[in-house]
Amino acid sequence: MTFHEHDCDYTCVAAIDPLACDSARLESFSAAALMEWAAARFGDSLAMSTSFGIQSAVTLQLATRVLPKIPVIWIDTGYLPPETYRYADQLASRLNLNLQVFQSAISPSRMEARHGRLWETGDVADFQRYDDIRKVEPMRRALEALQPKAWVSGLRAQQTDYRKTLTRVSFDGTRHKVLPILGWTGRDVYEFMHDNGLPQHPLFEQGYSTVGDWHTSRSLSADDADERGTRFNGLKQECGIHLPNAA
Repeated sequence: MTFHEHDCDYTCVAAIDPLACDSARLESFSAAALMEWAAARFGDSLAMSTSFGIQSAVTLQLATRVLPKIPVIWIDTGYLPPETYRYADQLASRLNLNLQVFQSAISPSRMEARHGRLWETGDVADFQRYDDIRKVEPMRRALEALQPKAWVSGLRAQQTDYRKTLTRVSFDGTRHKVLPILGWTGRDVYEFMHDNGLPQHPLFEQGYSTVGDWHTSRSLSADDADERGTRFNGLKQECGIHLPNAA
């Protein structure tokens, strides 16, 4: 499939979002086609993020198929499970990733000495402070350093209430965000990984449907209403990286 610059009539919407008149067409693309379109449209100005979580291999494979050297931003919180670090090494080697690792300016030990174990207080404000320090600020710095015109992410609508409101291509006034697998189900993810011979995250076999930091991720139980309840001690659904104006 070959993609060309859109020829819609640029009027008032184009001043707000240069791709606004393409949105309906883009929503109908397959994940692979949307990734090809993003590569053709943004080229070297495209970056992506990954958490090396349960489904991360899917978007990494889709992106590197068309842009082998796309910058891959990884926010290493310093609190990821050992299995995630080993999985990151495995995928980085297998896919020859152009990995760009960013971390908080303050070490885990220093943060705990100053603020305590913010994830243990049961206070949502403390948890958000933790996420701001360890995730949001490093992501903001990564985007400032790389200056991409567009950012690819593997968000899925099924994951959180906020993500159900998203579109596959959006614009925040600074850069576009491209979500190739937004409409995928967990089964879609599993089948793609199986069909493409992609390795599963080691914690998948232990019942994890999503995984982040070791201290606030657990396996899915029969009592869980949704998979996101296994993260953040059930206090919230988003770490903040993907919320408006976070990065």
